[in-house]
Amino acid sequence: MLRKTKLGETDTILTMLAADGRQVRAVAKGLRKPGGRFGARLEPYAVCDLMLNTGRSLEIVTDARTVASHSGLREDLDRSAAAAVVADLLDKISVEGQHEVRLFALATTTFDVMETAPLAAMPPLVIAFLVKAMAMHGYRPQLESCACCAQEVGETREFSVSGGGALCPECGSLDASTVRFSPEGRAWLQRLLQAKMAEIPELDMPEAAVRECFDLVRAFVAFHVPARLRALDFYAGML
Repeated sequence: MLRKTKLGETDTILTMLAADGRQVRAVAKGLRKPGGRFGARLEPYAVCDLMLNTGRSLEIVTDARTVASHSGLREDLDRSAAAAVVADLLDKISVEGQHEVRLFALATTTFDVMETAPLAAMPPLVIAFLVKAMAMHGYRPQLESCACCAQEVGETREFSVSGGGALCPECGSLDASTVRFSPEGRAWLQRLLQAKMAEIPELDMPEAAVRECFDLVRAFVAFHVPARLRALDFYAGML
């Protein structure tokens, strides 16, 4: 469950990510009515097994079974803010009718890990999710060779937000979207990109690397996703 939007006095439009990675929007009738039939099953970050009927413009939820409630993500501010970044990006990059099976697995695994990981692991988990989701969306950052000329980048400190990768010194001088990104930060981002989500809390990522990678990935996402990610902006203010 990614987002809930009020409809009329008691109904709610649910924006969800299906198991095949496409976005689904459906109406849950009477969801906001006290004692409604769906109760607390249809909440943000929850994984549900739904039965839908086709309506005039949107699907209609006729039955719902909770698979994973992820209630812990809604009960703690730090976890909720981190999970909101995940949901917000999925809402912006998933498309009705367009399948990306890996995206659903990444989302559910991320929520699972966020619910039990130490709070200190939330920022690295957010960074890892963002960079992995962008890679699945066709924007995998190039970190080992120059995104412009494909030469080895060595100890370069240049990263092209528009070009999507590290730049050699020569190419970096020609790119107006270049930002500073240390070799250490680049190594950590590569490590997050390659690691499984369940492994992220054990990496003991230095605070300086967290800050640098978060700022870089935030700028990268903002450039390539044509919509404002309010949850990401809010989370940035918490770090």
